[in-house]
This record gives sequence, C-alpha cells and structure tokens, in this order.
Amino acid sequence: MDEGANKIERFFQTLLAHYGPQHWWPGESAFEVMVGVVLTQNTNWGNVEKAIGNLKRAKMLSPAKIEALSHNRLAELIRPAGYFNIKAKRLKNLIHWLCREHEGSLEGLADMPLDQLRQELLAINGIGRESADSIILYAFEKPSFVVDAYTYRVLVRHGCIAQESDYEEVKEYCQSHLPEDVDVYNEFHALLVAVGKNHCKPRPKCEGCPLEGFEHHIEPADGGD
Repeated sequence: MDEGANKIERFFQTLLAHYGPQHWWPGESAFEVMVGVVLTQNTNWGNVEKAIGNLKRAKMLSPAKIEALSHNRLAELIRPAGYFNIKAKRLKNLIHWLCREHEGSLEGLADMPLDQLRQELLAINGIGRESADSIILYAFEKPSFVVDAYTYRVLVRHGCIAQESDYEEVKEYCQSHLPEDVDVYNEFHALLVAVGKNHCKPRPKCEGCPLEGFEHHIEPADGGD
C-alpha cells in the first residue's frame, strides 16, 4: 500500500472510531434522495427535512406529480429549504430530464453505466459535480466519490492534495487511495463532513480534533462552514 493510501485509510479508521457510522443518506427511496440532494444545496439538513415533509403531506413526492406542479406551487412547498425559487427551477430541470428521457422511472438509471449516468446528470442545468456524485452514490449506490468543501479543506490541510486542486483532481485522489466500494465512499465522505463541521472549519479548532495527531498545517483553505 502506498503512503497516500495508508494515510487515507488511517484517516478513515480514526474518524470512524471517533464519530461512529454516520448512516447517510437519510431518505425512504432513491427518488427522495435525489430530491434531497437538490434541496440541500446551501442549507442544513433540518430545513431539507421540512421541505420534503411538505411534499409528502401534499402527496407530491413523485416524479409525475412534481413534473405537473407549477413553479410557484413547488417553490411554496420547498420554501423551508431556502433559495426556493432557484431550487424549484433546478428540481424541475431534474424531474423534467427524468420524465422526458427515462419515462419518470428510476429503474433504468440503476442499470446505467456510472459514467453515462454522471454525464447525463451533469448536462442538467443546476446539477453540478457534487450533486451528480451525491445522486450516483446515495440514490443509486454506485461508487462515485463525493467531494465538497469539507473534503477539500481537510485534505489540503493534511498535505494530501495541493490547494489549487480542482474537483476532479480531489475526486481522483480519493478514489485512487480508497477501495472502490460504495459503503467506504459513503462513510468516508460523511465522516469528512463531520470533522469539517466540528473541527476543520475555516477557522480551525485543532484541539480535540480526531485528526489532530496527524501532520497538518492551518493556512486557511477556501470553503464554507
């Protein structure tokens, strides 16, 4: 095992021992996960749960029903998630693709090659690389590592990647140093979010961090908290 793989494996085991399993992604179906991915952009999960709860109570949590909703009605239902007009448009774009290209069915998507599914998702207006990989990993359980601001910040500060690394470079680094396993990708991403939220913030709280014993530097890395 090379040094990078050994370091990532040690990060993974250390974080897992500290935080325990994270049980991501909460959702009762693959479709609910897809909706949640769009709604969670720039907000916290509590607000997403309120928005999804509104859709469920209105009996609108299905591709056909969201496709038939007006923009204004959809925006009203998902208002708790914030940026509701933008997110209503992005969600409509996703559902329109699903209904137009795949007859509103997720069954064919589950059998689609990962690269093809990712390419189709990235072609949807409002679905970026993090959202596409989240849908692939959490909704369809295919091994596509999700990179976010927490991943970037933790790995930069621990000397795993260069500060100028882009999304695809960070994704490739993680995938090349981890076993190609959905459960590992799922858990490691969630654990990086946990340490990013609790310790590796823009202003880091290194004391008490489970990764404090690993060599690191604290020059600020871009990303949200």
